Amino acid sequence: MNMLLAFAPFIAFVVIERVVGVSAGLAAGAAVSAILLARDFLSSERRVKILEIGTFVLFGALTLYSLMFDASWSVAAVRLRVDAGLMLIVLASMALRQPFTLQYAREKVAPELWNSPGFLRLNYEITFAWALAFAAMVGADILMAYVPTVSHSIGILITAAALYAAIKFTGWYPQQARQA
Repeated sequence: MNMLLAFAPFIAFVVIERVVGVSAGLAAGAAVSAILLARDFLSSERRVKILEIGTFVLFGALTLYSLMFDASWSVAAVRLRVDAGLMLIVLASMALRQPFTLQYAREKVAPELWNSPGFLRLNYEITFAWALAFAAMVGADILMAYVPTVSHSIGILITAAALYAAIKFTGWYPQQARQA
């Protein structure tokens, strides 16, 4: 559930963007990201996570850019930037040898498992599944932003399916790996 809470800034962005506009949606995403970071920073039981830092930087930078340069992006173009940024955060976490799921998984397992090869491999595999989901979302965003003949409902369907698959895989795969 904590990992899903990390997506609250994206939900805030979508809701506020629909009601008020792109810049306000981006600012809402940045604000929710800041709240999550503060919550983790001030808690003795939680740790600040790569995904939350990256999300704050992403939404903050996009907000500043949109305000400074009066960007007139379409919703699909903004989603492309947000989803591509999220995919880069996930890929960077793997490149830094700290797959983003590792920080969430460590909250649920005993410390003696944290450095085991199986635990680390499992988290790389789950993080890679999320990277694939975000890649599919970026593809859907490209379709929606640059191929006007494609219905936006197709892009939304691809996005929903990618997120659903990643969430289901995240819940299913650890149990399968333990049984293997």
